[in-house]
Amino acid sequence: MADMLPPVLLVGCGNMGGAMLDGWLKEGLAPSFIIDRHRPSVPAPHHLVRSADEVPDSFHPGMIVLATKPQKVDAVMSAIAPFALRAPVLSVLAGRRSGDLADRLTDALPAGSPMPVVIRAMPNTPSSIGQGMSVCYALPAATPTQRALCTRLLRAVGDVAWIDHEDQMDVVTAISGSGPAYVFLLAELLEETGVAQGLPPALARQIARQTVAGAGALMIQGGMDAATLRRNVTSPGGTTQQALEVLMAPDAWPAALATAVRAAARRSRELSGASPVS
Repeated sequence: MADMLPPVLLVGCGNMGGAMLDGWLKEGLAPSFIIDRHRPSVPAPHHLVRSADEVPDSFHPGMIVLATKPQKVDAVMSAIAPFALRAPVLSVLAGRRSGDLADRLTDALPAGSPMPVVIRAMPNTPSSIGQGMSVCYALPAATPTQRALCTRLLRAVGDVAWIDHEDQMDVVTAISGSGPAYVFLLAELLEETGVAQGLPPALARQIARQTVAGAGALMIQGGMDAATLRRNVTSPGGTTQQALEVLMAPDAWPAALATAVRAAARRSRELSGASPVS
């Protein structure tokens, strides 16, 4: 197949790694190696191994993808470092900065080896259904071809954007990485309020979930910005306006959401060891 994805060395195949692998398999993936201790199997012609030491030296991946838990990746650095001389590394590890990963890989290589190319990405959980949002940052050594391959791999599970400054990844994490939880909370609260106001629980759940899902789909498919869509559904003096006057009060949603995003971004900086931003 002319446009088949190149072989991948996937390190970790849990929720996010598994979502990416499923997307790549649908696109068509050249024979690859997947390192995971828990996954029962992978379809042929791909290879599942339990340790990085089991990947043959003769394997030449097009991309190495780090999708383990962030605290566990250091244990595999020595084993995967030689492959990082042959292919760029795509990390989807929360809180691990690209320069730190490149330094650790370099430390595991013979003296004088070139520094591996590391690209950092933050996908989110809707990637599991092909509706994810991934934001990427590449160290300067990454070539346009390597960036394009990263984009292609991540587009298999959703939309992709790039940033020029890695410090922006903390805000990205707070919005798109953590954002699905904020949306789930909205659906949860709508459901709870519906029950409290007398709706049967099953009906409250159905209308809360479909309302959130349908509104999201309308934003994507309709092409209008969120503010315009909000105004379109808000009739002067109507029920929606009454609700929005409560939610949009300066000390309500505008303040609460801004505070929440700042808190998440601050925690992302703490986890990555970066200097705090006031």
